[in-house]
Amino acid sequence: MEIEGKSAGNVGILSLNGRLDAYLSNGVESSINALIDKGSVRIVVNFDGVEYISSSGLRVMLASLKRLKKVQGNIKLACLKPYVKEVFDIAGFTQLFEFYEREEEAVNSFKGE
Repeated sequence: MEIEGKSAGNVGILSLNGRLDAYLSNGVESSINALIDKGSVRIVVNFDGVEYISSSGLRVMLASLKRLKKVQGNIKLACLKPYVKEVFDIAGFTQLFEFYEREEEAVNSFKGE
């Protein structure tokens, strides 16, 4: 799993590339937690390069969302491939997360908050 971090204004952005499974989900969780620890409460995760997500990957996303909600923050997901989005659908997570077609849309959605 390759993880690239950047920011757009006050929004932290993580771009993921690879498989988000039990072996690699800890690195993603650490990267998200590092952003939160630095004070970032608006985070976008770009899934454009993610070819697979397991229940461990879903757990990381849910734990991150819960942590951010405690500090009035949010995590938004962008660029999910249809079969990755389907995993979120099957797990019932589509009501919990906001999904965007493009990274820029996700970043811009924070402007109203």
